[in-house]
Formats: sequence, C-alpha cells, structure tokens
Amino acid sequence: MSKELKQREEIDDKYKWNLNDIYADDQSFENELEKVLAEVKNIEKLKADFTDSADKLLAALNKIIKIEEKTARLYAYAHMKYDQNTQQEKYQNYKNKAMMCYNKLSNSTSFMVPAIIQLGEEKLAQYKKENQELEFFNHFFDNILRQKEHYLSAKEEKILALAGEVTQSSENIFSMLNNADLQFPLIKDENGEELRLTHGRYIDLLKNEDRRVREDAFEGMHGEYQKLENTFAAVLDSSVKGDIFYARARKYDSALESALDSDNISTDVYNNLIDTVSNNLKPLHQYMELKKDLLELDELHIYDTYTPLIKEIDLKFKYEETKDIIKKAVKPLGENYIKTVEEGFNSGWIDVYENKGKRSGAYSSGCYGVHPYILMNYTQDISNLFTLIHEMGHAMHSYYSNKNQPYLYADYKIFVAEVASTLNENLLLDYMLENAESSEEKLYLLNYFLEGFRGTVYRQTMFAEFEKKIHERVEAGESLTSQTMKGMYRNLNQKYFGEALVIDEKLDYEWARIPHFYYNFYVYKYATGYSAAAALAEKIQTEGPEAAANYLEFLKAGGSDYPLNILKKAGVDMEKSTAIENAAAKFKKYLKQLQELV
Repeated sequence: MSKELKQREEIDDKYKWNLNDIYADDQSFENELEKVLAEVKNIEKLKADFTDSADKLLAALNKIIKIEEKTARLYAYAHMKYDQNTQQEKYQNYKNKAMMCYNKLSNSTSFMVPAIIQLGEEKLAQYKKENQELEFFNHFFDNILRQKEHYLSAKEEKILALAGEVTQSSENIFSMLNNADLQFPLIKDENGEELRLTHGRYIDLLKNEDRRVREDAFEGMHGEYQKLENTFAAVLDSSVKGDIFYARARKYDSALESALDSDNISTDVYNNLIDTVSNNLKPLHQYMELKKDLLELDELHIYDTYTPLIKEIDLKFKYEETKDIIKKAVKPLGENYIKTVEEGFNSGWIDVYENKGKRSGAYSSGCYGVHPYILMNYTQDISNLFTLIHEMGHAMHSYYSNKNQPYLYADYKIFVAEVASTLNENLLLDYMLENAESSEEKLYLLNYFLEGFRGTVYRQTMFAEFEKKIHERVEAGESLTSQTMKGMYRNLNQKYFGEALVIDEKLDYEWARIPHFYYNFYVYKYATGYSAAAALAEKIQTEGPEAAANYLEFLKAGGSDYPLNILKKAGVDMEKSTAIENAAAKFKKYLKQLQELV
C-alpha cells in the first residue's frame, strides 16, 4: 500500500465506470435537468382533470412515468459523479440539484395517489373496460388502494412531499461527515511504514497478522467517531425522528410498520428474524470461542475476529483474475448469464479502485435504459472477490429486470434485492470449496463462510435489533444521546457474540459509522435475503437447469408483484422461519467441518 491514496486522474480509465453512457457530458446533464424541471413544473396542469375519464387518466399516468424515468436518470448520473470524488463541489451541486428535482416531482405529483383513492375500485374497474390499456397499471393501482387508509388528502400529501428536503438532510449530513470531512490518522503497518487509515483499507488492516496493526486500525477508526460522538448522535436522532414523523403522519402504529408496509411485509417477518436468530446464537458463541483458542489469545477483541485462522494461506486475487473466477462460479445459472457478466466486466459498468475522496464501500446502481453500474474500492483480499460477485448479483438483477419489465415495474424492492447478491456469494463459495487445492485452503474458505455468515446474518440482525430499539425509544418520547446508544450497542454485542469477546470501549462507538442506520429499516433485508438465497442456491445446485431457469424468472420479475409473492413463486416462503432456521443449520454444519479439520 502507498502512503496516500491516488488522485482519480491517476487511475487508468479501464478501471473506471463509463458514465457517458448515461449522458455524453456534463453539459448534456445540465441541459436535460433544465428540460425536466420545466416538465415537472407543468405536471400541476394535469391535476384539474386527472381522473375525469379513462383516456385522461391513462395519458396523465404515462406522462408522469416518463418524467419519473428521466428524473431517475438524472439522479443516477449526478450521484455517481459525486461518489467518484465527494470533495468536488461541482458534483455535490449536481447531486443536490437532481435530488431537488426528485423532491419537486414528488411535490408536483402529490395529488395523484389521493385522486386514485378517491376515484375508487368501482370507477377504476369501469375505466379499465372503457380503455383496456389501463389494465397495465393493475399492480400499481392495487399497491395504492391497499394502503388507502395511510394516504392523506392532496393538500396534506403536498406538505409531506415538501418536507422531503428537510427530512433527507440527516443522511446527507452523515455522508458529508463520513466521506468528506473525517480524516483518519496515519498508522504504521507491520513493517513500520506509515499509511493513511481509510474506510477502504480498514478491513484489510483488521486481517493483518500483526496484532498491533489491527488494534491501531481499530482504535484509529473509532477514535475519530468518538471525537464527534454527540454530533453523530444528534444526526442519527434527527433521522429516526424523520422516520417517525412520516409514520405518524400516515397513521401507522410504528415506524417499523410504516417502513415494511411499502413492501407489503408484516412486522412479523422482522420480529421473526430477530427471534429466530436470537434462538440460534449458541453456534456463534462456539465459533468465537474457537477463534480465541485457535488464535492462541488470552483475550479475543473485535479487531481479532477478522484475522484468518490459517496463516499459511494467503488468498489474494488481482482484479483481472476475478473475472474468470466469477464466470466459472456462476456457471450453474447458464450461458446467457455468464455472457452478460462478461459484458459487465468489459463495458464500463465497474469503478474498481479507491481514489482520494471516493465514496467508501461498494454498491450497484441501476439506470433504466442504460446498464447497471458497480462501485468498488477493490483490494486484492478475498473479501473483495466476494464483494464484487455480490454487487454483480445486484447488477444482473437490474439488468434482467430492466430488459424484461417496463420502467414502472422494473424497480424491484430491496427485500428481494439481497437475494440476487448473496445467491452469487453462495455459488462462489461452492465453486471455491470444490476447487480447493489443499485442506488448508478448504479450512480457510470454511472460515471465510463462517465470517461472512457472521457479518451478513448475525451482525445485520444485531443491527436490525438496534435499529428497532432506537426507534422504539424515540417513539416512547425519549431522545437518543450518545450515552444511550453506547449502552444499547454494548448490550447487543454482549448478547450476540457471547462471553468470549471482550467489548472494548471504542466498540461502543461503532453505531456512529454505520450508514445503513439512515436507510429506514434496511439492514434486516440482508439477513432475510441471505436465508432466501441459501435456499435458492441449494435448489439450483441440486435440481440443475430447471431451477436455474426459475431463478432467472425471479430476476426478470423486477417489481411486477409483491416481494413475498415473487419469492414464493421461486420456492421460498419468508413468512415462515424455515429458511432462517436452515441458514443457521448451514452455519452449524460448516462450523462442525471446521472443528474437524483443525
């Protein structure tokens, strides 16, 4: 590692995504933004006779959807330009302007849902007979009418839409603090060479064999959040209050119920996840004890838990190597899938390496009418290979959905999104275990799976429980302070990881650096998605092409039905605890294999 990160212009263009596939240049973006803002302004004219006839309803809906598609495209370009280098003021402005356009659109169309509700099912049925093209909107209408008791009058909906710019500010403030303003310290690596601690380097440093390096990275990272603990607490408190504001305004019993209802999912699914995982913590506690023993430590700290158990195996993968590995891993999904993955690698989908100011982490972002994009901060560690195939799973979901669904139904719900990504991880693990060249490598991969499961199911469920608790606290009329959240977070770490783990003081501040806490009950979907993915991966491996074909139909479905229904068609019922129980059993099985090998 070099001491400092490269500037973006120092990175070869072949390792950068091609945003010119969205707009030819920045001027084209600015021109389109101006046109779309004018179109958004004119939407108000549709209000007067929106539901006067079947033909007028159809024409207005088609016009609004087209403007929404253009607005989404504007935002895709703007936020990815910003994420390339969050320090560039020009693209901060682009992102803010695109978000403003979204908010104006939301404001301008706030009359639409109340008007459809007022029109009612009987009149809608009559309109569909008069103009059969309205049948296309059946799922759209059903999704509105099932939530009719939670929608307000047109004037009240407009007020809620106007509040968007205020309520979104918490996430924006966190992003600026986390990605642009925070600078982590220089630390010394195992050779005594100084390097800058960054979000992208953090996990790699936690895997360092030198315990002093691991501890320095952990202390250096969380020490910066500790310095601003009250600021981060205030920002998260504001975000939670925003969630609760919308829930109460729409007459939900809780912010949790409000968040899940957008996917037509009962709070029972959320609570069932926490309960089922809580009842299966013993294998995780055993794993932590095993780690402590195998690492020959008197005390196990969180910065020790990422350390590979097998020191002799050093699985590193150059970015170019990952392409062939990933194509081989997804072979059970068929030739068309493999061909499209190859296209993604070679056609400007992926922004590969970390640069100064680049957004931390990784994600996939769909752009209807273009192709998906993937942001990485790639290092050669095996975790980045799994992250890349994970994000490629998201990208392929977007690709198939966008190719097979109209814009209105192309945007799949987050609840099913994590299925596509983690199924790819399951296939990669199966491929690598099957092709392991030694018992040591197999041992390493088993440990890698257990670590991944710890992070995806156990840890995300712990996050989900924390998120539930902080919302319940504010709903009870209490504020969130740093002191409060440190106590909650400490108790949850003790519950989930057991007596083998020493809870350091700095770990109490980890909640301050988790961006997903600003996403309104998002993290539970990682755990449910993983469980569903494990079940589908097993079907594909055991049942062959037919199961793979059914899975591709799942990808093509997009948002054309409710998430639980789409999963049921694919063969997984997430309203039952079976999938989560089976996932926990898989963890237990691989833990036993690991114990037998060591």
